[in-house]
Amino acid sequence: MHSLNLKVVTDFNARSWPSRLGVDSEAAGARRQWLNYNSIYKHQNVRIVKIVACSTPENPTPASGSGQNSVLSRTQTYALLKQQLEVAAKSEDYKEAARLRDSLKIFEEEEPVLRLQRLLKEAIAEEKFEDAARYRDELKEIAPYSLLKCSSDATTLGIRVQVRSVYIEGRSQPSKGLYFFAYRIRISNNSDRPVQLLRRHWIITDANGKNENVWGIGVIGEQPVILPNTGFEYSSACPLNTPSGRMEGDFEMKHIDKLDARTFNVAIAPFSLSTIGDGTDAF
Repeated sequence: MHSLNLKVVTDFNARSWPSRLGVDSEAAGARRQWLNYNSIYKHQNVRIVKIVACSTPENPTPASGSGQNSVLSRTQTYALLKQQLEVAAKSEDYKEAARLRDSLKIFEEEEPVLRLQRLLKEAIAEEKFEDAARYRDELKEIAPYSLLKCSSDATTLGIRVQVRSVYIEGRSQPSKGLYFFAYRIRISNNSDRPVQLLRRHWIITDANGKNENVWGIGVIGEQPVILPNTGFEYSSACPLNTPSGRMEGDFEMKHIDKLDARTFNVAIAPFSLSTIGDGTDAF
């Protein structure tokens, strides 16, 4: 278990996002998911990083017979149903919205984590707090990090770090205990001083509670300088041997407008690595 960086090329046109992820043909469905949610990153002052290749585990074996390019996976189906429900509701097609709502409930009943998440939300809304506590305990038992969002947001000394993770089914091999997650990080310098990112530190924890500390110089082979009111953005990935887990850590940075400035740590708040996701599409 380790954090896996992706090889990248940079693009300063923040109005566009790459049309492909370049992680070979088996990830076609996952690419579409990335393209959908990455539309949220259209910021004029943010440096966009394109993924063009990625290293893989030793002796990777493509999934066979899964038809991933032509048949939607359960993860993709669930996401699609939720998107269609939102569209139907906004367009006031209530008959279609009701049909999609029922389809989602049937889908959730077949997925223990989704079912418990729904029951927990309903119990809280109805103020049935004893039931809510029971559902929460059951969720912690079967999916320790299911209550943690797949996104995080933290600010340290004016440096804001936002993260969004996503499950890449086309790169995963559950039968072999391999689950592949990608994450996207946006670093915004909201202070009035320029900073440089020197080092990274990750704490990666799987669903069994096994954790690993990973240290490295910079990110994606760079030690970027981030000027005031600008940002830096990049994508990377992490293989895990369980279907859920969590990541957190910090960036070591320093102000570069003053000689002999001390370094300081910028927090990366915990976020979930989950095959199911948390239903959010943005930071």
